[in-house]
Amino acid sequence: MSEKEKCQAGLLYDANYNPELEAERNKCKDKCWLFNSCRPSDQENRLHIMKEILGKTGSTFLIEQPFRCDYGYNIEIGENFYANYGCVILDAAKVTFGDNVFIAPNCGFYTAGHPYSPDLRNRGLEYAKPITIGNNVWIGGNVTVLPGVTIGDNVIIGAGSVVTKDIPAGVAAVGNPCKVLREITEEEMERERRSVQ
Repeated sequence: MSEKEKCQAGLLYDANYNPELEAERNKCKDKCWLFNSCRPSDQENRLHIMKEILGKTGSTFLIEQPFRCDYGYNIEIGENFYANYGCVILDAAKVTFGDNVFIAPNCGFYTAGHPYSPDLRNRGLEYAKPITIGNNVWIGGNVTVLPGVTIGDNVIIGAGSVVTKDIPAGVAAVGNPCKVLREITEEEMERERRSVQ
């Protein structure tokens, strides 16, 4: 079994010293460098490069610079995706975002984890677990999402949260570790809608 196959199976694999994976990361990092070097007003080129980086995109999305990821091909974004400045996605495993996801500045999505044993870590071994973000999710500034987490539809994650476990649909959650604060009610959403009419 190759190191890439071990990674995809969620097993410990050589993330640091495997030439195949290192070459894939360098290819992606070069594309991220090109993207981050574009003039902000050069929307067409930025869109073109980002479509080369990501595994799947919707037709409408915006990712602000700088943006960084490891492989790119493991990232899928839905329609109307927006990521503000400083988004980092360590995508050794699949990272999937639904439609209408809004990400505030300096957020990180980390599929990579490391063994407790220092001798294994020192050999460059790690594991990767997928991250899934549902539809209509707003993620506040400086949020960290850890390996294996699923966030349901219609969720708000408060700024500064560290999401270590799954978050169910339809809630506001906050904290380190992130915990459900309360359900988001239809009444409060309707009140907001009326205030802008």
